[in-house]
Amino acid sequence: MPRFPRGRAFAVWDNLFMTARLFWILVGLGALCAALAGFLLAAEIDSSRPVLASGTWLPDARPVSDFHLLDSQGRPFTRASLLGHPTLVYFGFTHCPDECPATLAALARVRKQADLPALQVLFVTVDPEHDTPAVLAAYLRHFDPSFLGVTGDPGEIRRLAGSLGIGITRVTLPGGGYDFDHTMAILLFDSGAREVGVFTPPFDVRQLTRSLRGVAPELRAAA
Repeated sequence: MPRFPRGRAFAVWDNLFMTARLFWILVGLGALCAALAGFLLAAEIDSSRPVLASGTWLPDARPVSDFHLLDSQGRPFTRASLLGHPTLVYFGFTHCPDECPATLAALARVRKQADLPALQVLFVTVDPEHDTPAVLAAYLRHFDPSFLGVTGDPGEIRRLAGSLGIGITRVTLPGGGYDFDHTMAILLFDSGAREVGVFTPPFDVRQLTRSLRGVAPELRAAA
């Protein structure tokens, strides 16, 4: 079997290594260029879509499926109750120790500063067994008397939450108490009861306000 001198063998392996390395570099550059081209094309196609300063405007509005709950005055509250009003929707519970009251306080400031008269805030309890209409009314009054609260059948609330991508988990605490883990998101509905945007924490009042003012025409489009 022929044998290469030691120096020649190293040179051959070096050439092969450099060739393989160059090949993968070119492959990587090609993939990067393709990804960049795709991004630029998508940006050009979606350039007419509204931009939320602290959230995501959905590519396609999602009609909310019908539901049957009770508002904080004990009256029926359904999908039809959302028609005609752009709505910020938040799922939580009245004995939540921190995130829920902080978010509701932020939403009270947003609603005041956005200066959109038709805008309403809807608080959907994830703890309907405790949060009766009377409990919700007293709780929300501390943040903004105009806030709407809804409660009702636990199964109906979970079905509505699931259709909107909101997760709810009841957590049993030592000593017999309980808590809830739930998706921390503020959903934006237009006046046609369609989900059009999602805001995720941290919630910045100034950015939320700017976003809502910027998309005000789109929120009225389905009225």
